[in-house]
Amino acid sequence: MSTVQEPGAARTASKSAAAIDCAKAQGRAALIGYLPAGYPSVEDTIAAGIALAENGADLIEIGIPYSDPVMDGLVIQAATTEALNKGFHVRQVFDVVRGITSKTDAAVLVMTYWNPVVRMGVEEFSRQLADAGGAGLITPDLIPDEASEWMAASDKYGLDRVFLVAPSSSPERMKRTVDASRGFVYAVSIMGVTGARTSVSSAARDVVAAARAAGAERVCVGLGVSNADQVREIAAYADGVIVGTALVVAIGDGGVDAVASLTKDLSTGLTREEA
Repeated sequence: MSTVQEPGAARTASKSAAAIDCAKAQGRAALIGYLPAGYPSVEDTIAAGIALAENGADLIEIGIPYSDPVMDGLVIQAATTEALNKGFHVRQVFDVVRGITSKTDAAVLVMTYWNPVVRMGVEEFSRQLADAGGAGLITPDLIPDEASEWMAASDKYGLDRVFLVAPSSSPERMKRTVDASRGFVYAVSIMGVTGARTSVSSAARDVVAAARAAGAERVCVGLGVSNADQVREIAAYADGVIVGTALVVAIGDGGVDAVASLTKDLSTGLTREEA
């Protein structure tokens, strides 16, 4: 069912915010898992998304494969290239979202570079995402200053808009990004491309603090998280922990069962220690 709203109507409650707040009420951070659409197949992505939700993930990011993934690390680049080589089409992302939202209560967002949205049409993309039960978009290469069409469409269709902040974000840029975001703010913990790392950048805590100082109610940290210890470290100060590369490796090496197992393990790090 679409969440179309007339101009001036009361805005639909944020699905992402609701999922994060539910986790917070349980004394833990939210777990957000990323999967590239169409890898190894559309059916596998749907099954893996359902496995994520059934094993501890509160929100799910579905990435649209893109031919020039400048922010993605080698693992995700390889996965998205494989999906494209197998004929993945942007419109299939709505099948993935619908397949997951029809079977789970997890908030499902699409993570995409902006060009595929523009090529389809911002209005049409937003309408189809809402119809599929999607929560909103994460847009790594779109800044609020250039997002007027998306701001209008996301308001019309009740979609979350998640923008990114980084250690390099100036106070002015941070404030503008926080004000434009709905659902949560995506804090990039390190400069550079995505990828699992042996340690999480200490800059992550500073970025979260800066986002909160700018008025952010919910800040989730991504880029570099790959195990339960890192999840535990970030859960101590962030509202959500985002895991991508490690899950892509899991589905590539061991399929849906491996995704389920890793998700269950990662979720053990979410509970915050009592002071």
